[in-house]
Amino acid sequence: MLACIELKGNGEIFSRVLITWPVWEKNAGLLERVIARCPHVKVSTGKNEQQAGTTVKDKWGCVWAYALDHLAGQVVEHPLDDWDKLKSYLAPDPEKYTDWEKEKENVREAKRKGLLAGGGVDHGFFFLLLTYLRGYENVMLDFAQEHPCLPELIEIIEDYWLKVVRKWIELGVDLVNFGDDLGLQRSLPVSPSTWRKYIKPSYQKFFRLCRENGVHAGLHTDGYVVEIIPDLLECGVSLLNPQDLVNGVDTIARLLKGKVCVDLDIDRQSLTYRGTPEEIEAHIFRCVKTLGSKQGGLFLTFGAYPGIPGENLAAVIASFEKYRNYWVKQPS
Repeated sequence: MLACIELKGNGEIFSRVLITWPVWEKNAGLLERVIARCPHVKVSTGKNEQQAGTTVKDKWGCVWAYALDHLAGQVVEHPLDDWDKLKSYLAPDPEKYTDWEKEKENVREAKRKGLLAGGGVDHGFFFLLLTYLRGYENVMLDFAQEHPCLPELIEIIEDYWLKVVRKWIELGVDLVNFGDDLGLQRSLPVSPSTWRKYIKPSYQKFFRLCRENGVHAGLHTDGYVVEIIPDLLECGVSLLNPQDLVNGVDTIARLLKGKVCVDLDIDRQSLTYRGTPEEIEAHIFRCVKTLGSKQGGLFLTFGAYPGIPGENLAAVIASFEKYRNYWVKQPS
């Protein structure tokens, strides 16, 4: 996997499928059969603790409401909806981010087994966290008006995650995974110049801290991010997880192929929900041909959420298995 990330591999494509619990419950029998035939696809599922109708306050003081069992919620109470609250606001303690002693053993075990040792941060760790703390409309106005308190809040968040990243590096991980949805459906939520002014400097610090210590920096980001992909490369990302159809497979190839490893997020909005298994396989094959190479540089990822037909999910898993060695078998 490291060789694939570093574009020094043999062409093998690594893939994973993340299945939400409601989808697994509905299709367990079918999925167990297809998984048995696809041993090289990493398939995972599990129940989240959250139940429909519950609310939870997280470590940043954001209150989350959950509308559906075992699925992500949304923030309904923002601890910094008024800037006056910043004066008394206390950020969480990075030492309590996770059980660091347990993670130390996990890294040692992964190394002993010859597995990729990874660490990570919360999904929505930076840009989205600003929206959770302030509220989406508030933070959009903050960006537009260049509010004088915004840099102070950014520094608080940045300081927290830099300390977490340093801890992962100290444990000896190979990769630190970051997650932040930076795009909307057809554009960024802020102008590229605003993103470069307020978000990019912190991303540079996170990614460069990793790379300067011999650790890879991976980023998952949903939405349209074409305009800032060159910036993410400049920041030092080495494994980028963009969405395929939103950004365009050919565009992703033009901007990323041969430069960093692409962990392609296969569509979960239209094709895999309303298409046929044959159309899904054809799309995945096109992605493999367009973005893969004999040197590696391609992972495939899919998230299965309620509404996807079982046979379509089975087609994703089967196609990942079928084409994982496509580039290994191509003549030199």
